[in-house]
Amino acid sequence: MSGSTSFEGSSFEGSYGGDASRLQDDSILECKVCWYRYDPEQGDDVWQIEPGTPFSQLPDHWRCPQCDGAKKQFMVVR
Repeated sequence: MSGSTSFEGSSFEGSYGGDASRLQDDSILECKVCWYRYDPEQGDDVWQIEPGTPFSQLPDHWRCPQCDGAKKQFMVVR
């Protein structure tokens, strides 16, 4: 293969990656490890997140309630 291709800094197209500017208040995000979906209309009982809380407003220490995946590992579904 000629030339070089760098994948440094690349990410999956739907990845959130910690960039809140990619999100709307009603965005639904999915864990890329276990496929848990965070829906702001439902909130998160495990972490005691009230319904109506956008993903961008979740605390920095929040993690996937099913697999403990990091917040930045979530992908934008809608």
